[in-house]
Amino acid sequence: MKLRSFIYTTIAGALVVNATSCTKLTENFRSELEEAAEGNVGAASVLINAYTSLNVPYQQEQRWVMQEVSTDAAMAPTRGGDWDDNGMHRAIHLHTWNADNGYMNNTFVSLGTATYNAGNVLRFNPSPQQAAEARFIRAMVMFDMLDLYGKVPFRQGESLEDFKIPPTTLQPQEAIDFLIAELNEIMDALPENGPTAAYVANKNAARTLLMKIYLNKGAFLNRQSPSFAAEDMNQVVTLANQISASGRYTISAAGKYFDNFAPDNNTKSTENIFTLFNQNGERGGAVDRTWNTIAHYNMTPGGWNGWCTLSDYYDKFSANDERRGIYYEYDADTTGNRLRNFHRQNVGFFVGQQYNWSTNRPLMARNPSNAPLSFTREVTIRTSGATLEVAGIRPMKYAFDYAVTGQRNNDWVVFRYADVLLMQAEAMLRGGTGTSADALALVNSIRTNRGVSDLTALTLDELLDERARELYWEGWRRQDLIRFGKFLDAWQEKAADPDPKTLVYPIPSQQIAVNPNLTQNPGY
Repeated sequence: MKLRSFIYTTIAGALVVNATSCTKLTENFRSELEEAAEGNVGAASVLINAYTSLNVPYQQEQRWVMQEVSTDAAMAPTRGGDWDDNGMHRAIHLHTWNADNGYMNNTFVSLGTATYNAGNVLRFNPSPQQAAEARFIRAMVMFDMLDLYGKVPFRQGESLEDFKIPPTTLQPQEAIDFLIAELNEIMDALPENGPTAAYVANKNAARTLLMKIYLNKGAFLNRQSPSFAAEDMNQVVTLANQISASGRYTISAAGKYFDNFAPDNNTKSTENIFTLFNQNGERGGAVDRTWNTIAHYNMTPGGWNGWCTLSDYYDKFSANDERRGIYYEYDADTTGNRLRNFHRQNVGFFVGQQYNWSTNRPLMARNPSNAPLSFTREVTIRTSGATLEVAGIRPMKYAFDYAVTGQRNNDWVVFRYADVLLMQAEAMLRGGTGTSADALALVNSIRTNRGVSDLTALTLDELLDERARELYWEGWRRQDLIRFGKFLDAWQEKAADPDPKTLVYPIPSQQIAVNPNLTQNPGY
């Protein structure tokens, strides 16, 4: 059933948002949705709107592109005349963007819209839990705005009611202080949900976000030379211990890593802490991009033959690491891969000859049609000729949902327990409570279940590589590289940055034009 539409104004202009119902939320929430659907539009429907506004920027689009394609983990090469778009994708990987790049404004607007939609819930007399959920959503988006742009436009009070009043701009320390106070203030009102209801903001999601704030605090304040105060690292360790003590999460068992990203990950995952809801016929959207952006036209189903990873990144994985790619058996696979036991690799990194999962026959390229569809390690940021369709290794974490013909049901993973343990280990290495042996044990507890041998020692460089293996294409790589002091380095198809201005993105030109409280970041 559909709720009435709301028309909201953002700093970028008018935005029409349709709020739709959801039957996958908690029982209390369900009754409020039914009341809203009968015409009593209130906090419940506006809260759904706030949740839904996260899908576009986070699900392998906008924010995700700025966090992953800007790194050694992902590239969107131009393939002949495809994937050019005036060079906007190439510029992200090459670090040659400017304030007019489409990703700058599109992401800024989407995050700003989500911030507004979350704050708007507070105007509709929400229950304490509804208010806490909305404030969590707002805090998470503000955190990403700070991470990407180095400052946070913020509306509250009169400016939330009157758009003639421009939003204020929080500088890094102001934003950090606000976010920490906000999350601590709402903690008690958030529910104690585990992985089966991870799509509802919850206490452990707030703790995970606090961990990320404390861990990145020094980088947000000084991106060229981050510092890591012992008291901040101790906060990270304490919060991680609280999440573990809740008893709601375990690292996925061997062979079950991809349960976290499956079409039914809301019931299978033992790790997911906060996710974005996707359910065919109810609400969600854009999770299809995880397949479409990487799949060749002749794969099952056909995609857009676009994005890839780089061979140096792929080589961080050992051959027996299940995260690199396996045949993953799941009910929503209705092809012969499961039903006829072909058991071809269907998740992870696709490299080499690809096969039709319905017939088990080798796939061919489209042009030329007599060329094998064999993905190569070699790829250039401008690809043409014989390698046009096959250049680049293709990562795929979200197993395709063949059981539906509409919106896929995979919930998008934002926070996951493995990330919590890796952040805890990092905080220990950076001076937080615990020893290097404790940190090593945390990392090995993950590696054991991924089918790889234990590390014998743990350095910060090795920990960064482990984060690369565990969290690939989940939207954290840029943030990690900045925190570890490596974002300006050279890597495949990208020279070393000549100017540290790229440690923060420019404020979009369109936003500066309409908000006198915004100033451009240095160097742009």
